[in-house]
Amino acid sequence: MTLVCGIDSSTQSCKVLIRELETGTLVRSGRAPHPDGTEVDPQAWWEALQTAIGQAGGLADVAAVAIAGQQHGLVALDADGQVIRPALLWNDTRSAQAARDLVAEVGAEALARRTGSVPVASFTITKLRWLRDHEPASAARVAAVALPHDWLTWRLRGYGPRGQGPLGPDLDALATDRSEASGTGYFDPAGDSYDRELLERALGRAVGVILPRVLAPGERAGATPDGTIVAAGAGDNAAAALGLGSEPGDVVISIGTSGTVFATSEAPSADVTGTVAGFADATGHHLPIVTTLNAARVPVALARLLGVDLTELGELALRAAPGSDGVVLIPYFEGERTPNLPEATASLLGLTLASATRENLARAAYEGVLCGLAAGLDALRAVGVRERRLTLIGGGAQSGALQRIATQVFDAQVTVPEPGEYVAHGAAIQAAWALTGERPSWPLTPTTDLSPDPHPAIRTQYTRAHKQLSYTLASPL
Repeated sequence: MTLVCGIDSSTQSCKVLIRELETGTLVRSGRAPHPDGTEVDPQAWWEALQTAIGQAGGLADVAAVAIAGQQHGLVALDADGQVIRPALLWNDTRSAQAARDLVAEVGAEALARRTGSVPVASFTITKLRWLRDHEPASAARVAAVALPHDWLTWRLRGYGPRGQGPLGPDLDALATDRSEASGTGYFDPAGDSYDRELLERALGRAVGVILPRVLAPGERAGATPDGTIVAAGAGDNAAAALGLGSEPGDVVISIGTSGTVFATSEAPSADVTGTVAGFADATGHHLPIVTTLNAARVPVALARLLGVDLTELGELALRAAPGSDGVVLIPYFEGERTPNLPEATASLLGLTLASATRENLARAAYEGVLCGLAAGLDALRAVGVRERRLTLIGGGAQSGALQRIATQVFDAQVTVPEPGEYVAHGAAIQAAWALTGERPSWPLTPTTDLSPDPHPAIRTQYTRAHKQLSYTLASPL
């Protein structure tokens, strides 16, 4: 029996799935947590990866492996392969001013044309500018720039700082794929090439700075020291699309630490407003995407506030009427990426003596998250996406209350696949592809169609409440 391994190194944890090559059947798995915070020492990811692989029975009998990971995070390496400082993650908003500076200098239209995206604080390019402006000594040491999955793939292949990898600090061996490169802010997914002038504008120099080689779908990055083939890897959303078997016309709504709305598309996109990021996918197509910072952790926060668990929160929410009797939660607990409001905070509107109930507060948490994602779907439509179905995934999507409320917020058919680690599953598909040279035809996950129950008033009152807040003057919904 030939085995392949898919790994998801996400914000919160590392998941390892080992599957049988011919059928995709799950054979064994492992998991390990990641530290909290918006900056993390990458060594913690490496240790979690080793733990999760060990829980999954190791890779000795595995023919090929691929790592998918959280996008955008800045892993800056010096000439000896040492990590210069803790990695700044996608949800670290300290580079918000750096993003504004880059847009002012280059222009939103030019950035969208050159990279498919207008960068916000999440993007790697803004973190490089922040490093240049705030930690110039660290910026001067940068010899290579990697993303989390790039760095882990490099380490898995035996590279690393002296004494930490049998092959040593060969920075030229760094590799990535189009989906990850497209999230940096200095890569053109339409032309499949780095824009080193933008890199220089961010870091202050580009000559001598090594960027990972961009591999084609199905191409091998190399092998582990023990001979296991290592695939290119991918960004987490691109891997999820691959795991779901997404085709043009499929829109995926993922509710995890972040919220995302993305579509598989044959054509690149370039949204000058910056709402839609024009990323690449893991198959050679494109992946226009809208990302919010506030998703699954919003109900967690409200459950803590109300002194209940998530199951009880869902029960409370479903006892309230659609629209929460006018109570609206704008859920920007950690600032927001879309709309681009990194310094915003959450706001609760519409409370009266009659509407101030636990039930309405619970329901407003779910409606706030879903209304933000519904606005993302509208933005995808504005750049030409025409959905044939919406697929709801992610840890937060397993809530029965959220699923029910989703049918009332979205104006399209919603389906929910069986719960699963779709990012790691997509990485396993990529590993099989690299091993055989062909994308495998594993059976697709069965889905459940949810009966539509549209209540347009939910979004109407959310939009009205959003416009009442002063920060919308700078970034309209």
